[in-house]
Amino acid sequence: MKSTICVLLLALALFVPLFITSGVGPFDFWWWMTANLVILLTVVQFADPGWRAVLVADLKEHPLRKVALGVFSAVALYVVFWVGNKACRYILAGAGQEISAIYAFKDQAPALRIVLLMIFVIGPGEELFWRGFLQRRLGDALDERSGWLLATAAYTAIHLAGGNPILVLAAGVCGLFWGWLYRRHGSMLLNAVSHTVWDIAAFLLFPFS
Repeated sequence: MKSTICVLLLALALFVPLFITSGVGPFDFWWWMTANLVILLTVVQFADPGWRAVLVADLKEHPLRKVALGVFSAVALYVVFWVGNKACRYILAGAGQEISAIYAFKDQAPALRIVLLMIFVIGPGEELFWRGFLQRRLGDALDERSGWLLATAAYTAIHLAGGNPILVLAAGVCGLFWGWLYRRHGSMLLNAVSHTVWDIAAFLLFPFS
């Protein structure tokens, strides 16, 4: 449990400055996010020696089924956000500006680089860390429900540093959904596909702003 808390504190130390500054000079949001995940996943392999074995076993067991479920879950989550986008704009004053501010991150890098980083690092990496490591470890130390909720709380909390309520709300919804998905299926592969497909659809292909 101590090693899990130490890795979580490292994650907070890496991500909070990112969301406060959104990047520094040529080290933009996308490079910084990528670097954070590479660092964390490297540390995870030392903090949790069994993590790699769990991942390898997951990749070997019904991978096509998990990929298909991942795509389907991403579509379902997109529909939820489509409805939520309409509701937020109708109910919350300033929601449109806050949503547009989230999409301003796209201006920091070419679309091709963003897509490649989302596919190969950011989408999979977030799930391998937040659900595959943190939620699983907390669930083992406490219970599955507590692991899900605590990991979701941590995932949501790092987005507070951005000062954008809509971003925090979106992170909370995504964290609960992907945490539930992992709790139900226990598959990092399924979650990684879901997160990556949703990222690309919501942020680049069919944005809400």
